[in-house]
Amino acid sequence: MRAIHQTSSEPAAKLAKGPVRIEAEPYEFMLLPEHCALVIIDMQRDFLEPGGFGEMLGNDVSQLRGAIEPNRKLLAAWRAAGLSVLHTREGHRPDLADLPPAKKVRGKSKITIGDAGPMGRILVRGEAGHDIIPELYPEPGEPVIDKPGKGAFHATDLHAILQHQNVKQLVVTGVTTEVCVNTTVREANDRGYDCLVVDDCCGSYFPEFHAMGLKMIKAQGGIFGWVSSSDHVIKALADWKKAQ
Repeated sequence: MRAIHQTSSEPAAKLAKGPVRIEAEPYEFMLLPEHCALVIIDMQRDFLEPGGFGEMLGNDVSQLRGAIEPNRKLLAAWRAAGLSVLHTREGHRPDLADLPPAKKVRGKSKITIGDAGPMGRILVRGEAGHDIIPELYPEPGEPVIDKPGKGAFHATDLHAILQHQNVKQLVVTGVTTEVCVNTTVREANDRGYDCLVVDDCCGSYFPEFHAMGLKMIKAQGGIFGWVSSSDHVIKALADWKKAQ
């Protein structure tokens, strides 16, 4: 989509030093504004809207749509603070050259990736269903990472972009909690990033998977990262801005 790497409305060098103290589990998260980015995972029409790929698989999309409003509020607060934002989309090239045969056939569905759906070819880049929902649509200058797999680091330039921006911490939201969010957080952890996952800004078609996915991230003293709520993050940002 776009390859513009400057995501903040205010250069990072001008951002006041942190930390921003955020109430979280298993313990307080110390956010460094000059070294952080918000990564919104796969808030795409095919996953969240009626008639999309998710619903065609028999899932209740309302389970994911509950994360839209918390994401919208967090994104507004994050942009207002002048902090970096990135978005991801799962999907494939129109020729499906990057689609593994095993992924194509898994689930044995009659209609699968690349086939025609209500919003164009399913999970194909450039199709309407592949795009991000209007409520969270990227602004100019916010990189969109098109990924062919579950993790946002696999076969993408996400790591390079974060390194160029001197990002060391990720605040992660999106869908689904147990699949693409968890995979991305684990990938990030192995690359040395600290991750804070915002619980009400994530969602799963299966509430029990959402709960367990969050538990796995914060278990054993935060083996993969921290978990907080959008209210805690937004309040911490507001307090930080007032202190400037």
